[in-house]
Amino acid sequence: MIPVAEARQRIVGALPAMPAETVALAAGLGRVLAEALTARRTQPPFAVSAMDGWAARQADLGNIPCALQPIGAVAAGGRFDGEVGPGQTVRIFTGAPLPPGADAIVIQEDADLGSDGRLIVREAPKPGQWIRRAGLDFAEGDALLPAGRLLAPSDIALAAAMNRPWLPVRRKPRIAVLATGDELARPGDPIGPNQIVSSNNFGLCALVAQAGGEALDLGIALDTEADLRAKAAGAAGCDLLITLGGASVGEHDLIHKVLGTGGAGIDFWRIAMRPGKPLMFGQADLGDKGHVPLLGLPGNPVSAMVCGQLFVRPAIRAMLGLDWAINTETVLSATDLAANDKREDYLRARLRQDEAGRLLADASSRQDSSMLRLLSEADGLVVRPPLAPPLRAGEPVPFIRLRP
Repeated sequence: MIPVAEARQRIVGALPAMPAETVALAAGLGRVLAEALTARRTQPPFAVSAMDGWAARQADLGNIPCALQPIGAVAAGGRFDGEVGPGQTVRIFTGAPLPPGADAIVIQEDADLGSDGRLIVREAPKPGQWIRRAGLDFAEGDALLPAGRLLAPSDIALAAAMNRPWLPVRRKPRIAVLATGDELARPGDPIGPNQIVSSNNFGLCALVAQAGGEALDLGIALDTEADLRAKAAGAAGCDLLITLGGASVGEHDLIHKVLGTGGAGIDFWRIAMRPGKPLMFGQADLGDKGHVPLLGLPGNPVSAMVCGQLFVRPAIRAMLGLDWAINTETVLSATDLAANDKREDYLRARLRQDEAGRLLADASSRQDSSMLRLLSEADGLVVRPPLAPPLRAGEPVPFIRLRP
C-alpha cells in the first residue's frame, strides 16, 4: 500500500494538461482561460458624466451662486456637436460624453433653472468630481485576465467590456465513468431480488461536472470479461476512464485482469487509506481502440465518493491547469477519537460552533463505507494520519470541507 499523498501525486503527474479551445463569451462561466486576455478597447473610451446634471466650465464656477446659459442637452449614446463656451452649460445625463469645452459636472441637486431660463448654480463641484475620465477602468492593450483564471460572473462581464466575444479556454477533460457488478440496477429500472440501485456512477458524474470535467456515463458492466471489455471500449478518445468496483482481488474483480494487462499496465492498486483501499491507477487496454488512463475506484458508495474528492477532483483541476492541492483546515474534534492504524482515515463529520465561536467537527460514530446518508449529511472529513495516537475532545484535527 502506498500513502495517499504519493498516490495523488502519481495520478496528477501522469495526466497531461488539456489543450485550448475557443468558446463564445456566454459559454465562458466556470471555464479556465488558456491564455491571458488583453483589452481591445479603452473603458470608458471617453470622459463621461457619472451623474445627471449640467456640463460646465470649472472656470465659470469660481463665484457661487452663479448663472449659466443652457445651450443644449446630451444623453448616453449621443453627443453634443457644439462647444461649451464661457458662461454656458449643457444638460447632461449619466453616461453621456462630456461636451467639448466642459470640464465640470454640476449635479442637478445643486442647481435650478431660473424664470429667465438661466441655470442658477448653488454649489460648485470639486475639480474632476462626477466625471469618469477616459480609461478610468482600463486601457486598450491592458492584460486584465491572466491565463489559468477560473472565470467567475464578474470575469465574464469584464471580458465583455474588453470587447472579447470569444474566449480561449482549456478544453474540459472528458471523463468516462463505468460501474461494474451483476448486483447493480439503474434507478427506475426493474430491480432483481438480489440487486441494489447503482449510485456511484451518478455521484461520480456529478463530481466530474462540478470539478470542471465532461462526464460520459458508460452504464453498468456485468461481471464478465466480455461485457467489461465491450463497455470499457466506450472510453476510447476520453482523457480518463473511471471504473467503479471490481478493482480488488476477488474472483469477480476483473478490472486488473481485463483492462490492466496490455501497454503500460497498472501503476499501483492499493492505497493506505480508509475508506478506499482498493484503488487502482494505470493504463486501460482497450484492444484495437488503444489505451486510456485508468482510475479504478472501490465499489462501496462512500469509498468511491471519498476517493472522488481526494483523487478525481485534483486530477481534473490539474488537467485544467488549476491548483489541485487539497485544502485542509484545522478545527477541534467534538469527540474522543481512538488511535489509528497504518491507514490514513477519513471520517465523515458535521461542523458546529461552540459558545466561543470555535469550529468543532463531530465525527459520526458509524463510518461504514456503504452509508451514503452520512456522507450527504456531512460537512466534511476529519483526517486521521496513519498511526495517530488517541485524541481527546477539544484537540485540533485536520478537516477537509465537502461543502462551501
